[in-house]
Amino acid sequence: MLTTVAYGLHLNTFAVWELREHLQTLYINMWELLHQLEYVRPDQRTVVYEEIQHIREQIQHTIDQLLQHDHTEHPRN
Repeated sequence: MLTTVAYGLHLNTFAVWELREHLQTLYINMWELLHQLEYVRPDQRTVVYEEIQHIREQIQHTIDQLLQHDHTEHPRN
């Protein structure tokens, strides 16, 4: 018989894990967009710039969510 137990140190452990995974994906996407700037045609640069801005906003939103979870788990006295 094998028993498996999962123990989370915080109430939002899975939510935080998902957000970190999402953040990693966003960073990878950002690196790819920055790499595209090396070879994209001039008429396509505007589209890449817009995508970079969109990813930046998503990264900031995800970081804000992670900080909110942290403040919930570790409130200031």
